[in-house]
Amino acid sequence: MASATIDTSALRHNLSLVRARAQGSRVMAVVKANAYGHGLVPVARALAEADAFAVARVEEGVALRRAGIAQPIVVLEGVFDADQRDAAAEFRFDLVVHSAEQIDLLRGAAPASFKVWLKIDTGMNRLGFEAGDAAAARAALGALDAVRGPVHSFTHLASADEPGSTATAAQLARFEAATRGLPGERSIANSAALLNVPAARADWVRPGLLLYGASPMRGAVGADHGLRPAMTLRSQVIAVKQIAPGARVGYGGAWTARRATTLAIAAIGYGDGYPRSVGTDAAVRLRGRRLPLAGRVSMDMLAIDATDLEPVVRVGEPVVLWGPGLPVEVVAATAGAIPYELLCGISQRVAVEGG
Repeated sequence: MASATIDTSALRHNLSLVRARAQGSRVMAVVKANAYGHGLVPVARALAEADAFAVARVEEGVALRRAGIAQPIVVLEGVFDADQRDAAAEFRFDLVVHSAEQIDLLRGAAPASFKVWLKIDTGMNRLGFEAGDAAAARAALGALDAVRGPVHSFTHLASADEPGSTATAAQLARFEAATRGLPGERSIANSAALLNVPAARADWVRPGLLLYGASPMRGAVGADHGLRPAMTLRSQVIAVKQIAPGARVGYGGAWTARRATTLAIAAIGYGDGYPRSVGTDAAVRLRGRRLPLAGRVSMDMLAIDATDLEPVVRVGEPVVLWGPGLPVEVVAATAGAIPYELLCGISQRVAVEGG
């Protein structure tokens, strides 16, 4: 019964704000992980004005090409075997290269197969060549027949969501030193850097979370930046129960009624991707009001304290878990999580529908 409605007009609105923030930089829209749970192909179609798309894996890019998406597609993790390399060439993907093994793999590709982004590890310590090794890697790539045009430069910021971060300043300085005076395009900024780090804009920006209307900043929501939430997660009431004061609710009896209570049982739980770890201050929206949960979230259901609703709640009424009026960032905070986790965690049994 749970469903996620995607507001494609919100996606386009958010892209327009991103483009204004980018101030002339081209926009590489990040649609990996099923477009953060929003639906890979429908989101790409809604974001048709993006200059390029970024995916994590070859399979995601293939799905976009087969759906008719013509923009450049950048594979952020690159390729790891000959089959992936050949598929990337067939479907005209641009590749991020972050290891010597990936350089070797490109030696077997056809001439001029790829636009290549050299990933430089400036402090994330995850993927990429150390800044001191970047020149040799660039030279090796530049000598390959498979590489089309100049080698481009790419890095990722670890602390862009911390305004004034000295770690971010150090990463930018390392990237500048490693790429100064070199040909090719550069890409640095993720969503948080678009908000906080003007120096990271470069030739291309790589927004992800901002496109979906959520904020990467602690304590902020998308509306603080003028964004609109693209996803509304909803379900419906499947039962109404009256319980007496002192009655305990849910697994472990973790919640006790302090008064005669009306419970609305909604058909959604952690099996759908709604986090079991939400705290005691978690709420849902029912009839436009925020109402508190009662007890622990279970796999398929959760209980809502609907005592204060008049007239009494009825079976079949819609329940909003997050969306307009209840930002996903707020729900994530009560779960000790980040909005990325909730959006990407929507399970396969939730119907995702365009709107």
